[in-house]
Amino acid sequence: MDRLLYQRNLSAHTIKSYAKDLDEFHDFLKSEGLNISTFKYMDARNYLAMLYDKGLKRATVSRKISSLRSYYHFLIEHGEVENHPFINLPFPKKEKALPTFLYENEIDALFESLDQSSKMYLRDKAILELLYATGIRASELISLKTDRIDFDYMIIKVYGKGNKDRIVPFNEMTKSSLKEYIGHFKKHIDESGSLWLNYRYEPLTVRGLRHVLDMMVKRSAQNFDLHPHKLRHSFATHLLNNGADIRAVQELLGHESLQTTQKYTHISKEQLRKTYLNTHPGSQKR
Repeated sequence: MDRLLYQRNLSAHTIKSYAKDLDEFHDFLKSEGLNISTFKYMDARNYLAMLYDKGLKRATVSRKISSLRSYYHFLIEHGEVENHPFINLPFPKKEKALPTFLYENEIDALFESLDQSSKMYLRDKAILELLYATGIRASELISLKTDRIDFDYMIIKVYGKGNKDRIVPFNEMTKSSLKEYIGHFKKHIDESGSLWLNYRYEPLTVRGLRHVLDMMVKRSAQNFDLHPHKLRHSFATHLLNNGADIRAVQELLGHESLQTTQKYTHISKEQLRKTYLNTHPGSQKR
């Protein structure tokens, strides 16, 4: 656990999941009369079958196997065991779930539901505008600084995954909202050293951002979960639905692989199919 925390810099949530996976594994060893040394490849296959029998999702099973692979790598490095029972065990194929997104009328409902009497109204509006206009990740939004916003060219310089910078444009509405927010809270922004502030004028965290978005949904009376990635999915889907080039969308999202971006074309195709069925005369009953 110390290695995961201090050397691999994994999040507290991920480390908690790893710890749970290892506890469950050791309970299994005890129930089968095995230990880390006597556990072999065939036992690993039985363990995999047991996980499936529990009705776990493939993504969960895959994570558990990944945890145990990492664990046995550690044990071998420290001379605790000689064989790696999980090294040749195939990873479960993940379900290909399409990303969820919001329709344009649902986005409009979020903007309309913002509480204009709240002292953080300008912040909430600026956050919603920026997330929808740029498709940036929650961590990228929280780490954004004022000196990385170019209002003249209407672009932001985003510090993204893999410690890579990318340039993302924004629109006039976002420019107006950002300027209004920064102008109103400039003193507190300068004092905190953070662009985004919580209700106590302290730096907003990713967890705090999720709370802000949750409150937006409650006020809008919409029946869906909202997280930064859903706005990111909506950004990409709406661009492609309106004819944007997929490679341009890939660049805007900061995807290494075009294949990652292509999942949004499936959504667009489904939207196209529904539009066709609803509008083509030949699709109507004669």
